[in-house]
Amino acid sequence: MNNFDLCIAPVLKNEGGTSNHPLDAGKLTRFGISQRSYPKLDIAALTVEQAKALYKRDFWDANHLDQLPLAVAFEFFDCAINCGAGTAARLLQRALGVAEDGIIGPITLAAISKCNADKLARRLLAHRMQFYTKLSNWPHFGAGWINRLAINALWEADHV
Repeated sequence: MNNFDLCIAPVLKNEGGTSNHPLDAGKLTRFGISQRSYPKLDIAALTVEQAKALYKRDFWDANHLDQLPLAVAFEFFDCAINCGAGTAARLLQRALGVAEDGIIGPITLAAISKCNADKLARRLLAHRMQFYTKLSNWPHFGAGWINRLAINALWEADHV
């Protein structure tokens, strides 16, 4: 089983089914795929296989996650889906101590290759916590986000 296949199951579990919360900027969302991000897609009719294909193309492959250690790839992948790929890249770069340009490029990849993957994944998780607490909708979604991060930490402990 490849790393994408390992990582997609807990992400889909975190994202759940269909949601249309009035305070969620994503609007109508299914399997974590939002109407805001994919305005031409029929979200209500989206299948899990279509969602997986979008995640593979637009989140996994677009960010070179096959080049990352499993723990870092998983944490980045989940963050990119929940916060956006640019935010995930900046948080990862902050965890690495490199310039935060929001792009997983050669400098970021080189810095990752020099790090302990488990420690880097934990640092990314900590930066995610700090990021969430500063969001205006923290009072409404904060408990769910922290629960998501706890689930991620447990998954990493069992799979990495």
